[in-house]
Amino acid sequence: MTDKREVSIRVPVLARVEGEGALEIDIRNGSIADLKLRIFEPPRFFEKFLEGRACHEVPDMVARICGICPVAYQMSAVHALESIFGVDPGPWVRAMRRVMYCGEWIESHCLHIHLLAAPDFLGYGSVIEMARDYPDEVRRGLALQALGNDLIRMLGARSVHPVGVRVGGFHKAPDMEAVAALRERIRASLPDAEALLAWSAGLPMKGGDQQFACVALRHSSEYPMNDGRIVSDQGLDIGAAEYDRFFVERHVPHSTALHGLLHGRPYLVGPLARMNLNHDRLPPPVAQAMRATPVRFPSHNPYHSVVARAVEVYYALWEALRILDEYAPPEKPFAEVRPQAGVGVGCTEAPRGLLWHRYETHADGSIRAARIVPPTSQNQARIEQDLRLSLESFGLERDDDELRRIGEQVIRNYDPCISCATHFLKLDVRRP
Repeated sequence: MTDKREVSIRVPVLARVEGEGALEIDIRNGSIADLKLRIFEPPRFFEKFLEGRACHEVPDMVARICGICPVAYQMSAVHALESIFGVDPGPWVRAMRRVMYCGEWIESHCLHIHLLAAPDFLGYGSVIEMARDYPDEVRRGLALQALGNDLIRMLGARSVHPVGVRVGGFHKAPDMEAVAALRERIRASLPDAEALLAWSAGLPMKGGDQQFACVALRHSSEYPMNDGRIVSDQGLDIGAAEYDRFFVERHVPHSTALHGLLHGRPYLVGPLARMNLNHDRLPPPVAQAMRATPVRFPSHNPYHSVVARAVEVYYALWEALRILDEYAPPEKPFAEVRPQAGVGVGCTEAPRGLLWHRYETHADGSIRAARIVPPTSQNQARIEQDLRLSLESFGLERDDDELRRIGEQVIRNYDPCISCATHFLKLDVRRP
């Protein structure tokens, strides 16, 4: 029987998020009349803060945009600036940037899987509750997360807002002893990461297929992190410099976060999109472990993003190990930079998806203008679309607490970097 009630669900505060937001749902005549994921955090003006700053200040400044994925902001920034200055840092810097990115994927994905996603799927209110029944799984996840942090620290001097990155490379190269110690820890952690993948794929996930475009980088020979062309599963294939010819950011009245659109429609970035477009780039051990699970890629079930994250954790460990097995200290850990005026872009794959930077510089290398497009703003429209589809599929006749729970789970599944989670402090239901 269709419930014809009129319900207004107001969630005024999303707690445990990096930023401030709320969810509003109006149900009339058995359908969703209005749905808004409100983001009302005041603008942070990072792009304006960068104007007039010297190019060497940019990596440390943009790292402050996010406490969980600072490496991504640094990488997109240095790539953009190096494209302006005509700098090729060389294979050693490229390899070490990839190792640092591996660390960020590991720590970010492990935090999401264990602190946010798994409690949802297993029916717990928090990881603290879940740990009583799954102590070994939580310990395993936190140990892998710590290893990711240590990989970042090895090159960045610290794991949160690292300061080791510079335009042209790194301020300092790790010594052989530090690399050897981490290399052995990675090797010893491979079985845990493989077990994490199997466990994640076995979580009780419902949901179902939805129609959406997937967008990610695509590289000719490797799983994408720092390099590649921007592609979609609907035929898009462009260079990073062409991004703003195809993608549009728009303001919506209910949010201070921009909504990204491709050809006027929502699209998905992040681990599920990457996996859908690049699973053929995984090395044999990772591909074999992925095929041993019941989840198949490409997948258009949004909840399979948690499995994609687990695959990427396993991949990042193998990739870091591959690179560090061939490690040798360089003569100098950076290439010299000669600033000049110009325009450049950089696009890399943050844990949550495509991160695009564009800079204009003066002749002395100082920043004339900056534009930063983070993955969460690109996913905002897709999150609202998913909320509508998932709630209608779940059944709008359900009681308000159940609708709220599903709404929370859908939002949290995207790991939005408003920030790393979405729990509701208060629910206000208004009935006529």
